[in-house]
Order: sequence, then structure tokens, then C-alpha cells
Amino acid sequence: MSGNSRSNRTIIVDGAALSEVLDETMIRSVVHGFYDEIRRDELLGPIFHQRIAHAEWPAHLAKMCDFWSATLLRTARYGGRPLPPHLTIEGLGEAHFRRWLKLFRATVRRICPPDVAALFMNRALRIAHSFRLAVAFNRGETTTDIEPIVEKEL
Repeated sequence: MSGNSRSNRTIIVDGAALSEVLDETMIRSVVHGFYDEIRRDELLGPIFHQRIAHAEWPAHLAKMCDFWSATLLRTARYGGRPLPPHLTIEGLGEAHFRRWLKLFRATVRRICPPDVAALFMNRALRIAHSFRLAVAFNRGETTTDIEPIVEKEL
């Protein structure tokens, strides 16, 4: 898919039909807007700048657009494994995930109507929790005390 196109099929997410306004263009706006913020952020920017060379950003952004397209629009464009690169980031912790979620929330609220912003955030919160558990497990740390981050606590 490219541009604004979206399949004519009804996509059901969490028991409700997906908003018609959510399309590839909106996903691209969210991804690019979010990573613009990430790259300027004092906490997260250095992590990304160390791992993604300037020339690699277009490919990274395209991959993230594919990821969110697959996640929300149920396309089959993303075939990667998002977790492994995160497991190699030394010191990645709670503060990083909270900041990631705050920036993501600000971006989706700025770009999307409330129902679509909520859908993006629901997925982002789930992803953050899954990654936090996996990072701790990979480090041999206990995961029993890791509670999900809830949006109202950001």
C-alpha cells in the first residue's frame, strides 16, 4: 500500500471497526513526527544517534511505517523482529520507556483524532510493557515487579 490507500475491508480492532481516517498517510505523519521528536530529545536522542547513522534514517522510518501499518491496518508489510535491537541497549530502563511513551502520546494527540490517538497509545503501551519484560528477562532480572505503564501516569 502507498499513499492514502487502504483496503476496502473492515478492520476490527479490540471489537470495534477501525476508523476510516486511519490510513497510510496518517501512519507516516505519526512515525515521522514522533521520530523528529525522538531525535531532538535529550534522553532518547543520543541512543538513536549512536545506533542509526544519518544515512540510515530513511530506511528506519520506512521500516517503522511498515511496522505500524502491519500493527494497525493489518497489512503484511512488516516482517522484522522489533525486540532484538532493544536488548542490546545497555542501561535501557523505565525512564526511557516512559519518555518514549510521553513523546509518542504527544505526537498522536497532535496528529490524530482522539479515537485513533487512543488506538495508537493502546498499542504503544502494550509494546512498551512487552519490551520492558523482555529486557529485564534478557538481563536475568526479575520480572515479577514490572507493572504495565498506564497512560494516566505519564
